[in-house]
Amino acid sequence: MRSTSQPEAARGQGMAAAAAAAAEGVPATHREEPVRDDVAVETAEEAKEPAEADINELCRDMFSKMATYLTGELTATSEDYKLLENMNKLTSLKYLEMKDIAINISRNLKDLNQKYAGLQPYLDQINVIEEQVAALEQAAYKLDAYSKKLEAKYKKLEKR
Repeated sequence: MRSTSQPEAARGQGMAAAAAAAAEGVPATHREEPVRDDVAVETAEEAKEPAEADINELCRDMFSKMATYLTGELTATSEDYKLLENMNKLTSLKYLEMKDIAINISRNLKDLNQKYAGLQPYLDQINVIEEQVAALEQAAYKLDAYSKKLEAKYKKLEKR
């Protein structure tokens, strides 16, 4: 601690009070500057000198922690991009598989259409035969009904 005269101590305290008031946002016209008569009292400026080392250390600590935080954020972002890249690759592979499946389905559908086209004349013949069978069946029903009427008439004539 260095020994100062009373005017220097008052000036130092006044400067420290002005700095503290300025830090608090108090205008210079509203500041109160206490005057101390005690020469052995440390000035505010001397009391804050060791704090500068603390501020430097705190700044280093803050920057170190900020660097760690930013590194973590960048790492997380990088990992997100890697995940998106992997998802895009997998999606691309799935789409390629689906494309192959669609091509196979299209090829099989064309084959089925060709086979159906080859069978179409036979299917038409089957339809014609089915219509003829239906007509023949109707004729058989009519013949059966007619034969039943004839049988009924014959039995009626036989009774007479």
